[in-house]
Amino acid sequence: MLTCQHDTKQPGAGYRNTTRMNTEVNAPTGDALEQARRDAQADFRDLKARLPRLSDDAIDLILRDARSHYSWKDIPVSDELLHTLYEITAAGPTSMNTCPARFVFVTSTEGKARLAKSLKAKNVDKMRSAPVTVIIAYDTAFWEHLPYLFPHEDRRGLFRGKPEYTLSTAFRNSTLQGAYLMIAARALGLDVGAMSGFSNAAVDEEFFPGSTLKSNFLCNLGYADESALFQKLPRFSFDEVCSFA
Repeated sequence: MLTCQHDTKQPGAGYRNTTRMNTEVNAPTGDALEQARRDAQADFRDLKARLPRLSDDAIDLILRDARSHYSWKDIPVSDELLHTLYEITAAGPTSMNTCPARFVFVTSTEGKARLAKSLKAKNVDKMRSAPVTVIIAYDTAFWEHLPYLFPHEDRRGLFRGKPEYTLSTAFRNSTLQGAYLMIAARALGLDVGAMSGFSNAAVDEEFFPGSTLKSNFLCNLGYADESALFQKLPRFSFDEVCSFA
């Protein structure tokens, strides 16, 4: 299933007509299902035995001491690394395994020029200087792929003819997948800088015309120039925003 691409000359090209469209539910049953369950349980036990938790340094890298970046070193990000980044991102959970996010990796000068038309002025240089800018989008027709993604039973009826529920599911889960992408990028040694200062309508018109895709947010990827950093802004304490019920 095609879920990400580099920017192309034809806006929106490649999504709807090359995406896997399974329409038959095809899940393992009987002995095959039981073996698949046993294998999954054994894999989980093995993982927890090998790695009960991440090190404090790893947690610092991906979240605790991580920063949002807006200035970048002139170091390219390879296509191979972007493929690895997607593979890790795709492993993150979504409701009913809907996987509605679609990713456009904007790397070319032409692609950056197209994207710049949608940005607020203060964000243009941030985007142009980054080796990669990812358009995190979502497919409002994600539910058509559920026979492949959620083969235990056909749940397309939960979304068919229900645009509000479909939209909220797509937006919520693509936002989750965008966050997975950011954490995975940091885990791979990349730095990230998410951006929301742009026109979604302009991005959709430029990159996704005539399709079922809608943009969610943007994220710059690369290797940060830390000389542009300021001090980290405060966060709320546990007692200020957390409670028990």
